[in-house]
Amino acid sequence: MDTVFQLSNGIETLPQFITSLAIGLLIGLERERNPSARAGLRTFALVAMFGTLSALLSTKLDTPWLLIAGLLAVAGMIIAAYRNKPAEEGDPGTTTVIALLLCYGLGAMIWYGLAKLAVMLAIAVTALLYFKPELRGISQRLTRSDLVAVLQFSVLTFIVLPILPDQNYGPYDALNPHQVWLMVVLISGISLAGYTALHVVGTRYGAPLLGFLGGLVSSTATTLLYAKNSKSNPAMSQLAASIIVIASMVVLLRLLVLSAVVAYDALAGLLPMLAGGFLFGLVVALYNWRRMDRPTNLNIPETSNPAELRTALGFGLLYVIVLLGAAWMQDFAGSRGLYMVALVSGLTDVDAITLSSLRLFNLGQLSQHQAATSIALAFISNLAFKFGMVIFIGGKNLARYVATGFVAMACGALLGLFAL
Repeated sequence: MDTVFQLSNGIETLPQFITSLAIGLLIGLERERNPSARAGLRTFALVAMFGTLSALLSTKLDTPWLLIAGLLAVAGMIIAAYRNKPAEEGDPGTTTVIALLLCYGLGAMIWYGLAKLAVMLAIAVTALLYFKPELRGISQRLTRSDLVAVLQFSVLTFIVLPILPDQNYGPYDALNPHQVWLMVVLISGISLAGYTALHVVGTRYGAPLLGFLGGLVSSTATTLLYAKNSKSNPAMSQLAASIIVIASMVVLLRLLVLSAVVAYDALAGLLPMLAGGFLFGLVVALYNWRRMDRPTNLNIPETSNPAELRTALGFGLLYVIVLLGAAWMQDFAGSRGLYMVALVSGLTDVDAITLSSLRLFNLGQLSQHQAATSIALAFISNLAFKFGMVIFIGGKNLARYVATGFVAMACGALLGLFAL
C-alpha cells in the first residue's frame, strides 16, 4: 500500500476494518472462555480495529510514532486492568496481555497490505491459546533426557547444518556433508514428531492410531513389542497383528514423504509401487479389524528418542555406508549389485537405502525405475525380517495373522512396480 493516503472519503478502507474485526473476534472468542482474562470478545475486536486505525492515521499524517503510541496505550491499558484487579489463583495474565498486543499488531498489518499473513497468524495465535492443556501435557510428559535430546537436535539442525560444506566428495561424487546431515535431520524430524505424539497420545485412541504412530517412530520396535505381547497373551494375537501391519503400512507413507522432499522427479515412478503396497495392506487391515475383538490393554513401543545425538550420528553413518556401497555396487555389478545392497540394508532399515537411491537418482547415476526397484526390494526385505521376528518371538498363531497383511503389501508393491 502506498505511503500517501489517497482515498476520497475513506469508505474504501472498510474491508480492512472488517478483516481486523474478524481477527479480533477470533482471538477474543477463545479468551472469552477464560474466566481469569481481563479482555474478551469485545476488547480484542476493538483492539484489532484500533491497530488498523492507528496504522491508517500514521500513514495519513506521516507520523510513525502514532502507531507506536497506540501500542503503548494498549499495553498500559491491559496492565493497569490486571494491577487494579489481579487474576485469580495468582495468574499474572501475561498471556492475555501479549495476545492483546499481538492483536493490535495484526490489525496494523492489515492496513499495510498483509491481510493474508495476519489472518494466518491470528489462527495460529488462537490455536496456541486454545490448546494450552495439551501443550502443557506435552511438556510434562517429556523427560529431561527427551528435552536434552530435542535441544541437541536443534543445535545440530540450526547451527551445525548451515556450516557444513555443500559440496560433493569421495568416489562417484556421492558424499556431500551438507546433504548427508540434511537427510539425518529429515529422518530424525519425522521420527521425533511420531515419538512425541506417541508419548502424548498414548493408547487412548486405540490400536489404529497406536500402529500409525509406532510406524512413524519405528515399525521394527512396534513389531518386536507386540510379538512379545502376543506370546504372553495369545488372546491379543489378532489385535497385535493389526498393529504390526498398520505400522508397516506407515513405512510406505514415510517413503512417500521422503521421496517428495528429496527427489520429487522420482515420485512419479515410486507412487504406483508405494500406493499399491499401501492399498493392498489397507484392505487386509480393515478386513481383519472388522472380524476381531478389541481388548483395551495396549502398550506403547519402547524406543529411544530419535533426536538423541547418538541415534542421529548412527543413522548418518549408516546412510553414508549404504550410499557409498550402493554407488560402488551399481558401478561394479550394475543393477544387480544395487539390488543386492537394497536387500541386505533393507533388512533393518529402509530409510537409508531409500535416501541413497534417491541421492543417486538426483546425481543421474540411477534411472527412475532402478530407484523404485531398489526401494521396493528394501521394503520387501524389511517385511521379511519383521516376519521372521514375528515367527520366532510371537509364534505361529501371530505369524498366521500377520502373513496375510505382509504378503498383500509385498504383492501390491510388486504389482505397482511392474505397472511401470
